[in-house]
Amino acid sequence: MRDKVYFISDLHLGASYLESPIDYERKVVRWLNSIKDTAKAIYLLGDILDYWYEYRNVVPRGYTRFLGTLATLADEGIEIHWYIGNHDIWIFDYLPNEIGMTVVDGHSVTEIDGKRFFLSHGDGIGILKPGFRFIRSLFRNRFCQWLFSSVHPRWTVPFAHRWSSHSRKSAKDAPQFIGEEYEPFIPFARNWNNEHQNEQVDYFIFGHRHILLDYKIDNDSRVIVLGDWIHHLSYAVYDGNTLSLETFKE
Repeated sequence: MRDKVYFISDLHLGASYLESPIDYERKVVRWLNSIKDTAKAIYLLGDILDYWYEYRNVVPRGYTRFLGTLATLADEGIEIHWYIGNHDIWIFDYLPNEIGMTVVDGHSVTEIDGKRFFLSHGDGIGILKPGFRFIRSLFRNRFCQWLFSSVHPRWTVPFAHRWSSHSRKSAKDAPQFIGEEYEPFIPFARNWNNEHQNEQVDYFIFGHRHILLDYKIDNDSRVIVLGDWIHHLSYAVYDGNTLSLETFKE
């Protein structure tokens, strides 16, 4: 019976630092196939692909098994929602049209089985470092995107993967929760509920930070950070009554 909703983020499929990107992709596909009989919706909360840029007439190499499986699930009536992260920021119209999914750039507040969910990748939340804030605005600038698209992929794709690999190697260990004062999502969630007294959110769900976190705040609201698949093989599932963080065990 398809009565569950799944949330997952930070797969970083195709990353050059993965030991075997194809085997890693196969593992993600096995997870998708393991939930296909129970899922009514899947929320992909950003950085699903380590790098993606849609050219007008060119499909980037890789991800064949993963994207094909998503298309099959969508054809079977499972809702697919993809929230853009800071690695898969350049999704335009190809994937939504080919797969049949909804793409969200930013956040949304949606009701699922009577509970309110705030959903976002999370890269734009909290006090951003000046360098990251500049790069984030640069990458979202339409003119800069047009300029980038004019450069041949033989240059842009290796550059993007080198950049990502350098960033990941600079953080060798999985990030850990070290206190709410260091987690921007917690004060953000509190402030949101304080400012929306008549529309309190039950679950704030984020990716981006690569930590596993289920943190209760005021009025029984909870902040969920989904971890990643580089270290955790983690995801969240909501069955209409409870939400839990899980890990994929084959």
